[in-house]
Amino acid sequence: MSSASVSPHGFMAVRGRGYRPEQVDAYAAALSRDRDAAWERAARLTVLAKEMGAEVERLRESVARLAPQTYETLGERARRIFELGEEEAASVRDTARRETQQVVDEAEAEARRVREAAQAYADEVRGEAEERVRQRLLAARAEADEMRISARRDIKENRGEALAALREMRQRTEGLLAEQEKEHAERWAEAERAAAEREAALDAHHVERAARAEAAVADAERAFAEAEESARHGQEDAVSRAGELLAEARVMEDRIARETERVLREHGERWDDVRAQMDHVRTSLATLTGRAPAE
Repeated sequence: MSSASVSPHGFMAVRGRGYRPEQVDAYAAALSRDRDAAWERAARLTVLAKEMGAEVERLRESVARLAPQTYETLGERARRIFELGEEEAASVRDTARRETQQVVDEAEAEARRVREAAQAYADEVRGEAEERVRQRLLAARAEADEMRISARRDIKENRGEALAALREMRQRTEGLLAEQEKEHAERWAEAERAAAEREAALDAHHVERAARAEAAVADAERAFAEAEESARHGQEDAVSRAGELLAEARVMEDRIARETERVLREHGERWDDVRAQMDHVRTSLATLTGRAPAE
């Protein structure tokens, strides 16, 4: 296996998308500690330089307030010691001034180095973060595209299955409705045939009753004629007998008329029932098939 790539700061690259977070965090923490230590050192050196400068100023003011010392009354040796002291003081002042300036310069240089390092690290971390975000966005966008394509594919497959099931259900429903329509048509034809047979039977029965009534009337008229013909044998008996025969004929005629009216009324009620049943069947068929009922 090839070794993993390493950044200039020692970060291990992970799958080409960035560095290990724990290494970045550790490096950032170390830089933060170094920066804080440098700032603390610079602050201490700045305070020390200010204190030393203040002390030099204080000593300079004190010396300025003193009257010049010539030490002329002293001997040669004392004057030499005084001159050496002044030279040493001047040397100490120069050394302190140089050290102070050096400390200040070093502190400023350290501060600039830390600031530049922090800025470089921040730029690097920001670049790495932006790259990680970009890679994650690309991966998320690719995953979303894949999910969208998969969802569309599933929707198309499910739509095809649903359409096939719907077509099958429609065919089965149409077949069932056709069978029911055929069955109801056969029942309707059978009911119409039965009604026609009953109507024919009732008509025949009515014709028979009417014939019987007409025959009875004819018999009565014949009897009446016979009675008139035999009037000379007994007008009163003949008239009485003719009246009885006529009365019987009228009673029979009324009975036949009432019977005929009853039969016709029953026939009409049954026919209405049959028509109501047929209308219900037609309405049910129209509801199932969605077609207008035939007249």
